[in-house]
Order: sequence, then C-alpha cells, then structure tokens
Amino acid sequence: MTDRDDTRVPEPQGTLAGMPYDWRRPTWARVKARAWNPDDPRLFTPKAFGWGYDLNLYRLFHRRR
Repeated sequence: MTDRDDTRVPEPQGTLAGMPYDWRRPTWARVKARAWNPDDPRLFTPKAFGWGYDLNLYRLFHRRR
C-alpha cells in the first residue's frame, strides 16, 4: 500500500433507503477523508460511522466563487 492509497476516500459499506451507512469501526483516515477533504466536491459526505451524511467542512468554509 502506498501513501496515495491512504488519502483516497473510502466508500461507505452500502445504502439503505437511499442513505449511506458504514458500520465499520471508524479510523482517523476515514474521519478525516469525510470531514475535511479538499479533493471531494461534495458538501454532504457519507458518515465515517453510522447511517446518513456528514458535512465536508472544507467545502463549507472554502466555498468556490
């Protein structure tokens, strides 16, 4: 595994009723990739743990003009 593999955003485990879920134990890399990710254009990202969405705080604070 290379350093580049560690920075990619892991996909959620699946969806239920159109909402993503991920019941794997959260890791720091997954939390960071979902909560502060300048490479992801989405404002709402799948939760690092649980069911639903979280905010990509980078997109919230650095809006494109």
